[in-house]
Amino acid sequence: MGPQHFGAERQEGGGAKAERVVREELEKLGWSEGELRLRPKGDAGKVMIARRVRRETTMTLAWIANRLEMGAWTYVSNLLRAAPKPSTEAPRRIR
Repeated sequence: MGPQHFGAERQEGGGAKAERVVREELEKLGWSEGELRLRPKGDAGKVMIARRVRRETTMTLAWIANRLEMGAWTYVSNLLRAAPKPSTEAPRRIR
């Protein structure tokens, strides 16, 4: 939490925030809860959700693996490490 976070964000617990993030990402993907069971454990959409939950909450890899139906937490760890990370830097100009 930083000074840019206000009321509701400060009061929202880790589990509640993680659930909110999962719901938001499912909505963006157009998936229902049931879709998590149907998709492969290493589905790119699941990895994207896992990355956001990991970045924005304190939930464990085991929680993420269980919630997103991704198998073992070690598998999630490997997927997150192997997945390309979104670039936050401006592209460099080549001379």
